[in-house]
Amino acid sequence: MIEIELNNIKKNYGLKNVLDGFNLEINKGERVALIGQNGSGKSTILKLISKQEILDDGKINIRNGATLGILNQIYENEKDDILVNDFLYQAFSDVFEIEKNLRDIEEKMSIQENSDILDNLIVKYGKLQEKYLFLGGYDIQEKFNKICSKFNIGANMLQQNYNNLSGGEKTKVNLAKLLLKSPDILLLDEPTNHLDIDSMNFLEDLIKNYKGTVVIVSHDRYFLDKVINKTVLLENGKEKIYLGNYSYFVEEDEKRTLAEFEKYKSQQKQIEKMKESIKTLRKFGELAKNEMFFKRAKSIEKRLEKMEVIDRVSLESKSFDLKFNLENRSGNDVLEIKDLNKRYNEKTIFENANLFLKYGEKVALIGKNGSGKTSLIKMILSEDKDFSGIINLGVATKIGYIPQNIIFENGRQTILDYFYENSNLSETSARTKLAKYGFRGENVFKKIESLSGGEKIRLLLIKLIQKDINFLILDEPTNHIDIDTRELLEEALSDYSGTILFVSHDRFFINKIATRVLNIENDQIKSYYGNFDDFIKKVKIMS
Repeated sequence: MIEIELNNIKKNYGLKNVLDGFNLEINKGERVALIGQNGSGKSTILKLISKQEILDDGKINIRNGATLGILNQIYENEKDDILVNDFLYQAFSDVFEIEKNLRDIEEKMSIQENSDILDNLIVKYGKLQEKYLFLGGYDIQEKFNKICSKFNIGANMLQQNYNNLSGGEKTKVNLAKLLLKSPDILLLDEPTNHLDIDSMNFLEDLIKNYKGTVVIVSHDRYFLDKVINKTVLLENGKEKIYLGNYSYFVEEDEKRTLAEFEKYKSQQKQIEKMKESIKTLRKFGELAKNEMFFKRAKSIEKRLEKMEVIDRVSLESKSFDLKFNLENRSGNDVLEIKDLNKRYNEKTIFENANLFLKYGEKVALIGKNGSGKTSLIKMILSEDKDFSGIINLGVATKIGYIPQNIIFENGRQTILDYFYENSNLSETSARTKLAKYGFRGENVFKKIESLSGGEKIRLLLIKLIQKDINFLILDEPTNHIDIDTRELLEEALSDYSGTILFVSHDRFFINKIATRVLNIENDQIKSYYGNFDDFIKKVKIMS
């Protein structure tokens, strides 16, 4: 049964056609991923389906009676102040209305003496009770407690004003509310943002077993591999559909691309032969003074004009020269942490924690939200000195740091000005280097404040490349960047010969980069050699 149907959808923003004849059918129970570069129209499709935005052309059909809920990337404040607890309970408004009606009927039945009226009330009560049961009225509290627990929405947060929450907290609370409501169609825009790994595992299980239809926009490839059964790639305003998860898409897309390239080459050979035939026939026609040769040439020309020419498919990977050429490495001992103790008010973060990093290690730092990952980085960077214990950096260690929230001192600066300030580079040299990193032509004059998350990370990275950094510290480097940029970043970091310590919830990224995983648990830093999958196997063996 078709749940959602999009026919020849067109959506224009200014001079740009984001969607230009987009078509898609989504069947009941399917779990569909929308993927593509930032700006390709993924979030736009969700907003069009949910009627948050208006179509320019085309038609969207949704199954009659289907309920729909959307998780947006950004949530504004509520008009009136409301506690998080009350905000979440709004998900059960339909159930509470039925409950109120049941109480009203119970009161009427207790005083009703007319048997006919009483019989009607009993029938009505029975139907309402059946609906109440169907909507899970008797399981509300259990469901509420389970969802809140899995998303780390504790008693303190429940009593906070919703409008005082951070952007990440609002997204998490709205995701919880949406799952409490359980609509027939779930539209999820970057649902794993701001979730720790435990919460992501819970969300994966929930989506895999969800009885309704789910449409997801996400750059989390590990998550997509776990939950989806249909992948839709958005390119040039149109769709390419793959009946499988993300890994299936990657494999199948490569096959399709190669096949299309072979078709292109074959057609180009055919076109060249036809052009040669036209030349030859005209030459013969002139020599023989025979009109028949010219007619044959004209006939081939017409066939050539009517031919639908296949666009050239590029087999070149989208890459930038993000290579770190280290001239001065650090010593073998890069970082030593001994007997680290850290508290926030009454909460213990670390207690006699220890860590040693060697040169060339690529180490992922993971743990639940609030476990102390960013705090540890701030202590290593000497931004936080309120702790006891020892934190020592090794000989000749030179740190480069990319924070979770990238803020430039002067957002009005151009890319070019930022890149070659405090350097000996000429403008020509600076532009030549920037071109190698993907900032070409007039793009170098873009203001930093207008850059995407991926562009900001790339700009910071190439600035660090110039500084001969041998110890990279990255806090959630894949947040808000598309899959293409993540893959470029993975390639650059895999080739990097220095030491890397990075915080990430992106399990695919951790698998690609990490040679060791550090998990903050029970106020300690526990070490597991290998990538994320190796870590999971070891944890399962020990549990």
